[in-house]
Amino acid sequence: MRIFTLISQHAVRFALGAAVLVLLLLNATGYVHLSAIQKLELFTYDTRLNMLLPKGVDERIVIIDIDEKSLQAQGRWPWGRNKLADLVNILFDDYHIQVLGFDMVFAEKDESSGLKHLEAIQSQYLSTDPALGKALGQVVETLRPTLDFDALFAISLKNRNVVLGYVFSHDVASVGSGALPQASFDSSHFKAKPIQWVTESSFSANLADFQANSQTGGYFNINPDADGMMRRVPMLVQYDHKIYQSLSLAVAGAALGVNHIEAGFAEGLGVGKRYAGLEWLKLGQQRIPVDKEVAALIPYRGPQGSFHYISATDVLTRHVAPALLKDKIVLVGTTAAGLLDLRATPVQNVYAGVEIHANMIAGILDNNIKEQPAYTVGAETVLLMAVGLLLIIGLPLLNPFKATLLTLAVTALTIMLNLLAWQQANLVLPLASVLLLIATIYFINMTYGFFVESRGKRQLAHLFGQYVPPELVDEMAEHPDAISLEGENREMTVLFSDVRGFTHISEGLDPKALGQLMNDLLTPMTQVIHQHRGTIDKYMGDAVMAFWGAPLPDQHHAKHALQAAIGMIHALEKLQMDFANKGLPPIHIGVGINTGLMVVGNMGSAFRMAYTVMGDAVNLGSRLESLTKIYNVPIIVSEFTVRQVPEFAFRPLDWVRVKGRDKPVVIYEPICEILQLDKATNSHLKLYDEALKHYRNRNWDLAEMQFIHLQQLEPSRALYALYIARIVHFRQNPPANDWDGVFIVETK
Repeated sequence: MRIFTLISQHAVRFALGAAVLVLLLLNATGYVHLSAIQKLELFTYDTRLNMLLPKGVDERIVIIDIDEKSLQAQGRWPWGRNKLADLVNILFDDYHIQVLGFDMVFAEKDESSGLKHLEAIQSQYLSTDPALGKALGQVVETLRPTLDFDALFAISLKNRNVVLGYVFSHDVASVGSGALPQASFDSSHFKAKPIQWVTESSFSANLADFQANSQTGGYFNINPDADGMMRRVPMLVQYDHKIYQSLSLAVAGAALGVNHIEAGFAEGLGVGKRYAGLEWLKLGQQRIPVDKEVAALIPYRGPQGSFHYISATDVLTRHVAPALLKDKIVLVGTTAAGLLDLRATPVQNVYAGVEIHANMIAGILDNNIKEQPAYTVGAETVLLMAVGLLLIIGLPLLNPFKATLLTLAVTALTIMLNLLAWQQANLVLPLASVLLLIATIYFINMTYGFFVESRGKRQLAHLFGQYVPPELVDEMAEHPDAISLEGENREMTVLFSDVRGFTHISEGLDPKALGQLMNDLLTPMTQVIHQHRGTIDKYMGDAVMAFWGAPLPDQHHAKHALQAAIGMIHALEKLQMDFANKGLPPIHIGVGINTGLMVVGNMGSAFRMAYTVMGDAVNLGSRLESLTKIYNVPIIVSEFTVRQVPEFAFRPLDWVRVKGRDKPVVIYEPICEILQLDKATNSHLKLYDEALKHYRNRNWDLAEMQFIHLQQLEPSRALYALYIARIVHFRQNPPANDWDGVFIVETK
């Protein structure tokens, strides 16, 4: 029953949270596409990447930079191929590098040496002056080895560990130029595998002599994400039904001495099937995770400069320490702005394209490439379900503070597990959708709680704020099902208090002073009642009426009422000095408490309603307050209240029949908690009980002796004098034979 009540109470919040969860699940499984979440996911990826960058400089890879310094020293780009041949020769012969990769393409012949012009002149003279033309031909052939720059460059590549770069394009109108290296696979190799290849339409490759003399080649295409950032490199692409490898893959293979690539597919979850796409590539022992388009995430080390940069002109002039280049993987690229190889990356807005390849090569060598396997969709789904259900069900049941703590804890745990997977398992698990789910459900609950439930709370505060403390209003807002304004019967406890001799006190005060006195007195009295979960029913001049057990049920209503009464007496004792300073006489109050069935609810007329209690038990409570004057005690409680507070010690005062009530009731004075009862008081109570027995058995002499003895022990207690006076009266006026010891109170 409680579960159905909670569902009904928070149905709107449950429904809104469930709707958000379903939408994000549909996005995670691909049934809908929310571009905003994709952008958020890229943002969270970049944030994690930048937070956990390894940084430092990787000594294994060196970038030969055709920078502004080199262009000023060696001339504008493109340089003659003879100069590039010198660069290759110096790197291998003088510096003994391991691998050389070119992040550039040599697609056109180099005619900067003038050889072609000499050949044209020779051809012209052969037709006009054959002898001279023949002589010029001998000169041309003599000069050819030094003027054929392309041949010089091709020779420099021969039998060396060189990887040439080239580029693919999507331009269907252009015709491919240059010679492609040998393909890594024929597409028929993957005939049974529905792979989403990036398919290219054209290419610009190196001259055939260059490609033939180099070890291999690799394309240097880097496709940006939707926001223009470079986050991944396609490892393999398809062109003309053949599969070609990237520059970074080719350079890493050359460095490892591996020229064969293996394609890996993960087995399905126990059903013998395979995922639709490639999951990884293997280069020897190196595993390279790829996505559905066979692209790998770039494992950035840090901002630009995570690898040593050496100016190309310093290599050509041999001004580089040999240790910087010996046995290193060398990439030739450019950072010169005019050569247009600067890219936007998550780690830096302007980043050299050649260093992207360096990061990729380092990641392959280290087996340190992040992966997003197909099962991350399942992981995202499970995480969304777990987090979503926890928050959808949990947040509506908690107050704002606890709801915030739960949300922060779930957020922290989600981020911690995600970062752990990132750092320890190289897994890139989705994060944005889960964080968005957490934030949205929290926002829904907080705003709904503020605009809807707080409205209900304000209504409760308006209805009950004048009766109950704010803490109870908060509880009522959390448990509105426990509140009813309609009249109903409940077992409750009522308290009445009144100032003794108030008429005499008020006669000596002007209206302003009297009003201030009432404020000074009733404010602390009300605070005490509120502290003990009481509800103020009304103020009647100097009197206060309060009850316990409504509007919220209270299992300990009698105990709380008794504690409030004792607290009121203590609070008044603290006020006496202040009253004395104002010239007022000591002020005393009497408190009556009764427990029983009462009718509670909003009652009144069509003109005015009040939340109050009515019934015989309420009337008895009022009568008990009046009896405090007769028995000269500050607090009187009924036997019905005493039964509900067994942990307290009480002094039975009398057995009385009050006006308007036929049945007699035993009345008591509260003393203290039983555990705090001292030996002297306990001894006095035993003597008092014996005296009462003698009194009710009409043993007047024994009773009188006991009461006189008690009066000597406690001179300030007027109760004993009261019974002594009654005994004197009964000696002279013996009660009827059927007298039961009940004292009949004639006044209200």
